[in-house]
Amino acid sequence: MQPKLGSHVGMSGKEMMLGSVKEALSYNADTFMLYTGAPQNTKRKDISELNITSAWECMRAHGIEDFVVHAPYIINLANTVNPATYEIAVEFLALEIERTIAMGSHILILHPGAHVGAGVNAGIDRIAEGLNEVLTDKHDCYIALETMAGKGSEIGRSFEELATIYDKVVHNDKLRICMDTCHLNDAGYDIVNDFDGVIDRFDQLIGKDQIALFHINDSKNARGTGKDRHANIGEGTIGTDALRYVVHHPDFLHLPKILETPYIPSPDDPKKTIPPYREEIALLR
Repeated sequence: MQPKLGSHVGMSGKEMMLGSVKEALSYNADTFMLYTGAPQNTKRKDISELNITSAWECMRAHGIEDFVVHAPYIINLANTVNPATYEIAVEFLALEIERTIAMGSHILILHPGAHVGAGVNAGIDRIAEGLNEVLTDKHDCYIALETMAGKGSEIGRSFEELATIYDKVVHNDKLRICMDTCHLNDAGYDIVNDFDGVIDRFDQLIGKDQIALFHINDSKNARGTGKDRHANIGEGTIGTDALRYVVHHPDFLHLPKILETPYIPSPDDPKKTIPPYREEIALLR
């Protein structure tokens, strides 16, 4: 069985989701990740304008079985300081779940949030409160909490924090985890020398069956620096061999592996940047 590899792709113009599929195919990908709109805001086109039917026809014709959706960065369920920020986060997350389902995906990736000074415990309680508002047993969609690097007041930098969120969510059967290799490294987990040990620790706390996908990124930072700066495959402190080990790990071959590495200078025009995904996917295969 070959690993399921893809990358973040755009969604814009007249083709919308069909254009996303075509971009993924141009990288020789067999899965992909998209945002339903700009990740920095809540402006979204109506579902009827997303060209979903044509996108799925193209996916089926080329053997792509699934894709994942990433919620926008502006959703911060952990905010206890500004009630308006929290209310917007809950309201928009509920809409993103509906959009994810309408587009035919079953995974919505979410950054757990940042407590903005109120403390980890208060932030976790707020995250659980928000998830309890939006999650029901009727939704055919999982929210995949992303492992975070620990930048600023981010929550989700440790498996213990994620496990506590699980414990406080009523419908936690609708939760899953998105493992980000750069974030794990920057949070202090030794995925270079002991990936299996890291997974064993996660398995003890949450269960490795709860991992829904991986973000495959190298890191510009040393382990434990908590900075979250992605590097291109083989150009960071994690390295190609360690990332290839993750991608080809027999326990997770069936899961989507999504690249979020930086664009690189164009060989034809150094002032422009181009996606590296076709070459990086080939490198990891």
